[in-house]
Amino acid sequence: MKTITRQSLDNSIKDGAAYSAMLGLTQDYVTPFALALKASVPQIGILSALPNLSIAFSQLFAPFLSEKAKSRKGFVLKAVLLQAVCFIPAFILPVLFSDYGVWWLILWYTLGTMFGSLGNPAWSSLMADLVPGPIRGRFFGYRGMIAGIMTLAFSLLSGLLLQISADTLFLGFGLIFFGASLARFISSFFLNKMEDPQAKTPVKDNVSMKTLLKGLNTTPMGKFISYSALINFSTYIAAPFFAVYMLRELGFDYLTYIIVISSASIANFVFMKVWGRVCDICGTVKILKLCSIFVPIVPLLWMFSHNTYYLIGVQALSGIVWSGFLLSGTNYIFESSNRRNRMRGFALYTGGNSLGIALGSLAGGLLVSILPQINGYHMLSLFLVSVIARAAVIGLLINGIKELKPVNTSIYQLFISRCKLDVLALRLKAVFQAIPQLPRLFRQPLRSGMVIRIFQLIIRF
Repeated sequence: MKTITRQSLDNSIKDGAAYSAMLGLTQDYVTPFALALKASVPQIGILSALPNLSIAFSQLFAPFLSEKAKSRKGFVLKAVLLQAVCFIPAFILPVLFSDYGVWWLILWYTLGTMFGSLGNPAWSSLMADLVPGPIRGRFFGYRGMIAGIMTLAFSLLSGLLLQISADTLFLGFGLIFFGASLARFISSFFLNKMEDPQAKTPVKDNVSMKTLLKGLNTTPMGKFISYSALINFSTYIAAPFFAVYMLRELGFDYLTYIIVISSASIANFVFMKVWGRVCDICGTVKILKLCSIFVPIVPLLWMFSHNTYYLIGVQALSGIVWSGFLLSGTNYIFESSNRRNRMRGFALYTGGNSLGIALGSLAGGLLVSILPQINGYHMLSLFLVSVIARAAVIGLLINGIKELKPVNTSIYQLFISRCKLDVLALRLKAVFQAIPQLPRLFRQPLRSGMVIRIFQLIIRF
C-alpha cells in the first residue's frame, strides 16, 4: 500500500475517533436534554424524525453539490465545519428561550444533522478509492472498533458529568454540547490531512438518481436499500423511546441510564473488528442474515424485566447485533456499487435509512398515546409493535438479498476452524480408533516400542 494512502487511512481513523467522540457526547443525550426542557412524548418523536427527514432531503442534492465542488474532500470539510458550528446554538438558544426551548433544540439539531449528512456520499466515494477491496471489512471493522471505544468513553463522561451536575443540570448539558462542537472541529482537522485521489481529475457519477430509484426492486443495491430503509422504519418505531422508558417510566438516574446504554457500545467495539474479519472471509450477506435474525429479538427482551443487570445484557446483545448489521450493510453498498454510481448509491442508502428512521419515529410518537399498556407501561406495547414490524420486514425481504462475491467459507466452518474444533475432532477420532488396540498391547510383555506407542496415543489427544 502506498505511503500516502496509508497516511490517509490513519488520518481517517483519527477523524472517525473524533467524530465518535462527538456522537458519544450527543447521541444518547439529546433526548435527555429535551426531557429536561419538559418535552412531551410526541415532541421526542419529532426530535428524532425531523433531523432524519432533513438527511433524506439533503441526500437528493448532496451528490450534485459534491460534483460542483473542486474536490470531494473540500466539500466534506465544509459540511463538517457547519455541523460543528451548529452545536453551540443548539444548547444556548433552548436555555435562553425556555418557553420554546424544545423547538429551538429541534431546529438547531436538525440543521447540524443535515449539514453533517451532506458530505456522506462524497466521503463514502472517497473512502472507496482509498481502501483496497480485499481489506475493506477488516479496515472498517478496526475503524469501527476505535470509534466504538471513543463513543463509549465520551458517553460515560457525559453521564458522569450530568450525574455530578444534577443541581446545575443545564451547565452539564452546556459542557457536553461545547465538547461535541470541539470534537467535530478536531475531526475536520484530520479530515483535511487526507488525500483525495480524484482531486485533480474528478469523476462524476454517470447513473442518475432517477435510474437508481427505478432499480429499488430489481438491482442488488436497490433491494438492499429498500430492505435497510424498512428495517430502520420498523426499528425506530421504538428506538427513540427507550430513553423515555428508562428515565421517565422506570425512573433511572443518569448514571444508571448511561451504564445500560454503554453496554451496547462496549459490545459494539468489541465485536466490530470481529465482524470485519468475518465479512472478508465469509461474505457480507451471511453476516447480514445472521444479524437480521436477532434484530426483532432485542426489543422483545425488554418486555420481560426491567432489572438493571438484565437490561445491561439485553443492550450488550443489541450492540453485537447492530454492529454486524451496520458493518455488513455498508460493505454491501461498496460491493454493489462502482465508480459510475457510488456517490448517488450512498446518497440513496443514507437518504432511505433516514426517511425510514423519520417515519418510524413519527409513527411511534403517534402510536404510544393510543396503544394499551402492557404490565403497566405504554412503551412496552410500542416495543411489541416494533418487534412485529421488524419480523415482517425480515421474513418478506431478506431472501431477496444475494451474495455478490464468490465465498466458499461458511460462518460455521470459520467458527470450527478458529476454535480449532476441527483439530480436536481429528484427535478424538484417532484416539477412538486406537482404543481397541489397548487390551492387546497390555496383554503383551512391556517393550520400549510399546511404551512409545502408548505415549503417542496419549499425546495425540
